[in-house]
Amino acid sequence: MKCPFCSYVDSKVVDSRPADEGNSIRRRRECLSCGRRFTTYETMESLPLIIIKKDGRRQTFDRQKLLAGMLRACEKRPISINVLEDACTEIEQTLQNTLAREVASVTVGELVMEKLRDIDEVAYVRFASVYRQFKDINTFRDELNKLLEEK
Repeated sequence: MKCPFCSYVDSKVVDSRPADEGNSIRRRRECLSCGRRFTTYETMESLPLIIIKKDGRRQTFDRQKLLAGMLRACEKRPISINVLEDACTEIEQTLQNTLAREVASVTVGELVMEKLRDIDEVAYVRFASVYRQFKDINTFRDELNKLLEEK
């Protein structure tokens, strides 16, 4: 690591500790030339996850957009934001674990519905009605019947 003070190219690590909730490592370094200390942060390089929309467009995965959709489905329901954030984290982790750099939006939608079904049935039906574009009351009833049969 190059010293920010004298530009010498060699330094030694004096101290290392986790930072950013374990997502990076903070290192205190000492320049072997001038003896001054400085801090560096080491993070894992991650490739962006690309979502392929139904119309073929591609966009990067946006956790905030995912959370906003779940929040909309859970409006006026007794569901903690922490529960939804945990669900978002689990969905994101599932997508990252597929090791695919591109994922269909349908896959993301199905994962969201799976999580919402476990969290709150009303939120699940709300999300499903928008996501699956229910055309009439019969498709709504069919989804409710499937939900009741699972119980």
